[in-house]
Amino acid sequence: MVDARLIWPALLTLGLILTDNTSAVAGMPSVTLTDAASMRLQSISFFLSVFLLSALIIRGIWNALRTDFPRLPRLSYPKSLGLVGLWGLLFLLVLTMISGARELMTPGAWKKDGLTYTLDDAKPAPDNPAPRSGPTEAERRARLSELYAVLAAYALQHDGRYPPANDPAIPAEVWKTPHPSGMRYIYIPGRTARDPGRVLACEPELFGEGRLVVFTSGEVKRLTSAELTPLLALGGG
Repeated sequence: MVDARLIWPALLTLGLILTDNTSAVAGMPSVTLTDAASMRLQSISFFLSVFLLSALIIRGIWNALRTDFPRLPRLSYPKSLGLVGLWGLLFLLVLTMISGARELMTPGAWKKDGLTYTLDDAKPAPDNPAPRSGPTEAERRARLSELYAVLAAYALQHDGRYPPANDPAIPAEVWKTPHPSGMRYIYIPGRTARDPGRVLACEPELFGEGRLVVFTSGEVKRLTSAELTPLLALGGG
């Protein structure tokens, strides 16, 4: 069995050789490590130093307990190294089990980073962008103008009179707003093309405060509900 008193001088000598970074003099050959290899060697050296020091501390604590517990066997330094190594393996096993359970509880939230896992904060952007919450004002104006075009064509064939409500001659699809709900426009029947400045149809309160209104002349305006209410109460103008 190797005497523990011979281990420390050997380790000290090895550490001095590995950490000697003095520059070569007068063109003498010099063998150096790369930055990555040097950092890795420093990490390994630090780990070994802590490991050896931990074994020495455990050995001292164990043998100190023999004064109170004489039945405990004396712990040598090699056995202390084995004991610390066994504890390290057990801790590694427990941490691995915790990481696995964490991944099972939150699938996809962790990504592998070397031997460990880190939170996957940077989620890739989806291939398909999220759908818009609603149509634009330009699309709303286009749909309302399409409704007016159908109503004006009807009035042209019926002596300038716009169709009554729910007339089967008007396609049902034309009455629908571009809102996802498909709610119908508010239509005021009984209008004629000879009633300039009167409200013909308008949007329900689906797109916020601003509502698009089409008049009997075909003009489309954006009015608030407060501005539109008097026009509807007075017969549209």
